[in-house]
Amino acid sequence: MLTILDQFQENIKYARELGLIGCAIQKLTTQAIDISHIFRSQIVFAVSALDYFIHEIVQLGMIEIEKGKRPSTDKYLKFTIPLSTVRQALNGSHCRDWLGEIVREKHSCISFQEPEKIADAIKTISRVELWREVAKEINVTESDLKTTLKIIIDRRNKIVHEADMDPTNPGFRWDINITLANETIDFIEKIANAIYKIIN
Repeated sequence: MLTILDQFQENIKYARELGLIGCAIQKLTTQAIDISHIFRSQIVFAVSALDYFIHEIVQLGMIEIEKGKRPSTDKYLKFTIPLSTVRQALNGSHCRDWLGEIVREKHSCISFQEPEKIADAIKTISRVELWREVAKEINVTESDLKTTLKIIIDRRNKIVHEADMDPTNPGFRWDINITLANETIDFIEKIANAIYKIIN
């Protein structure tokens, strides 16, 4: 699973670099140039990195269960697959092919961003009480962890679905700056690193 964590780190690095670009542009231009969209894109990309990380770690974890390298879970045993996939498995196809393909297909329309959805996804590959353990690992309360993540996801959704417009101040967007973007990235990075450590 190390390559999954490496890919996550690359994605987070990219989100951070967007902020550096924004700051460089800000220093070279006047306030007439609005670079706040760069900071918004950092948040969107960081959340996307977490979502992709969960997708990949669940897919690989399920393959590891099938290979006998990881203990099975009740949720894993209830995962449904079509008969065409069963045929592939019975015909000796490598489980990375048949199981990986069906997991990717079934999860393709699901986003793993909200705390409940992330925890539910992880239940497929681990019996751990995810948020309790992540909270311990990053030294926050479980409630604060979930609340902070929900706030981040809510902001990401405002950016993506509402152009980050502030309904209480028509014609204006919600404030954002490099500090908020970096704090968001830091928090998401802590969560992903903790999840990786806990389930391995």
